[in-house]
Amino acid sequence: MVQSIIDKVEADRRISDDDYRTLEQSADLHTIGFLADMVRRRKHTEKNVTYVIDRNINYTDICVSACKFCAFYKGPEDDGGYLLSFEEIGQKIKETQDLGGTQILLQGGLHPDLPLEYYEKMVRYMRETGIHVHGFSPPEIHHFAQISELSLSEVIQRLMDAGLGSIPGGGAEILSDRVRQLTAPKKCTADEWIKVMTTAHGLGLKTTATMMFGHLETKEERLEHLRRIRNAQDKTHGFTAFIPWPFQPDNTLYADLEKTSAFEYLKTLALSRIYLDNFDNIQASWVTQGPKVAQLSLAFGANDFGSTMIEENVVAAAGVSFRLTEQEIRRLVTDAGFVPRQRLMDYTLVD
Repeated sequence: MVQSIIDKVEADRRISDDDYRTLEQSADLHTIGFLADMVRRRKHTEKNVTYVIDRNINYTDICVSACKFCAFYKGPEDDGGYLLSFEEIGQKIKETQDLGGTQILLQGGLHPDLPLEYYEKMVRYMRETGIHVHGFSPPEIHHFAQISELSLSEVIQRLMDAGLGSIPGGGAEILSDRVRQLTAPKKCTADEWIKVMTTAHGLGLKTTATMMFGHLETKEERLEHLRRIRNAQDKTHGFTAFIPWPFQPDNTLYADLEKTSAFEYLKTLALSRIYLDNFDNIQASWVTQGPKVAQLSLAFGANDFGSTMIEENVVAAAGVSFRLTEQEIRRLVTDAGFVPRQRLMDYTLVD
C-alpha cells in the first residue's frame, strides 16, 4: 500500500486524502522524509534555502478574542495592556532597516475600540519608511469588517490603498470548527479564515498560510486543515508559503499538554510538503523547534528558514525564546549543505 503511494509521488502525481492517512499511519519517518525531500528537490532544483530579515511588531495585546491557547493577550478590562504609538512603531522599523530588514510582520489583538481608519493611518505611516507591510491576519481583517460594517473586499482594498503589501497566515491554528469552538470561539470560523484569504487573492494580494498543531486537534483535523488550504490554493494560487509549527503550551490554559516532539514535528512537516503539491515554499520553524531541528527540517521538505525574527512576542510569551541572527541562519544553512539566500515576501531573491 505504501509502495503505491511512493510510486505516485515519484511520478509527480497528487496524493489523495486516503494516501495521506496511509502515510501518516503506516510509513516510517525515513520514508516520509525521503518523499518530502524528493518533492522539495523537484520544486527547487538549486540548493538555495531562503530567509527574510524582518521583525514582528505586535501593535497591541488588547484583545476581545480570549483564545485559550494564547499567553500574550490582555482583555480590554485587564490592567497592563498596551497600544504602541506610531512613533514607537517607527523606531522599531528604523532598527529593522538598520539591520538590513525588508519587511514588518504586523499583527495585534482584536482591539474593541479602534476604527478601520486607525489601521489605514498606521499602514500609511509605516509605508512612508519604505518597509513592506506584511500585516493583519485573517481574524484581524474579519474583525475590521465587523467593526466597520464593510465587506471583506472593501476592508482589504482600503488597507491595500493605504499600503498593505501582503497578509500573514496567522490565526489559522487548525481550520476545523470543532477545534476552533473549543479553543477560540470568538475568533472567525474556518470558512471565514479561508474567505479572507481568497478575497485578498482575488484583489491581487499575496498571503501565507500557517498551521499551529499539537493541541486539541485530531490527526484527521490536521488533514482537514491541509485539504482546505490546498483546495483554496487550487482556485487562487495566492499563497506564497506554508508554515506549520507546534503549539507552545507554557503559560496558557493548556499548560498541562505535552509539547510536540521533534519526531512529530518533522513528520507533520514532511506530510505537509507531500500533500500540499501546489505550494512552492514550506518554512521551517526554528522559533519553536530551535536551530538543530530546523536544520533537519531542510531534509524533511522545508526550503525556507523563515525570518530572523528581530522581535517576536507571542511565542515568547509561552516561554520559548530561540534567537538567531542573520549570520547564524546563514551558517546553519551552509552547514546543512545548502546555499543561504535572502528573499522578500514574494520569494524574490535579494542579490
